[in-house]
Amino acid sequence: MSENTDARFDPAIGLLEFDSIVAGIVGGDAMAKSSPVASMYAGTVHPGRYLVLVGGDTAAVEMAVEAGGTDTVVDSLLLANVHPAVVAAITGVGSGNPIAPDAIGVVETSSVAAAIVAADAGVKAAHVSLAALRLGDDLGGKAYCVFAGPVADVEAAVERAELETEHRGKLLATAIIPQINRDMLKRMAHELRFNHQLQSHLGAP
Repeated sequence: MSENTDARFDPAIGLLEFDSIVAGIVGGDAMAKSSPVASMYAGTVHPGRYLVLVGGDTAAVEMAVEAGGTDTVVDSLLLANVHPAVVAAITGVGSGNPIAPDAIGVVETSSVAAAIVAADAGVKAAHVSLAALRLGDDLGGKAYCVFAGPVADVEAAVERAELETEHRGKLLATAIIPQINRDMLKRMAHELRFNHQLQSHLGAP
């Protein structure tokens, strides 16, 4: 992983997205007790969902995800070789949005897990940067990711993200926008609540 990526999420991440707060807390406790993961974050997002995110050694992450159970799980993911750009976007240690990209591609999903899967698939499929990854809060439970780069690469990234999310039944919409307005790009970089909580937690002693 690149040096601007939190090592506690290397090389794997897992996430369970519960539609019950109680079930999420119970599931998170089971995950923490089952496996020595390097990192763990748990918290609420709109609309009353509970997320548990773990990272570290692939085998440990797999064990934690399995231990979390399936009751009231809206969506889940296990990325055994997560792209560094995705970790940087989640933890807030990336380099920020690119300046005046040729194009951006936006992928909107109905779950946090699906947006992370889409982001990972897109940046692995083409020479694009991950300009944004917004998760859950202030979005009614939805999430989205934004790719930036040359038009052809953005198209390839969005196409791959669509393929990875359509079969999950979580893809809501996509768009490719050439020469997006610079002010619009800045506004899209606004931090949302879950991201802020996660980054604050990771920075805590």
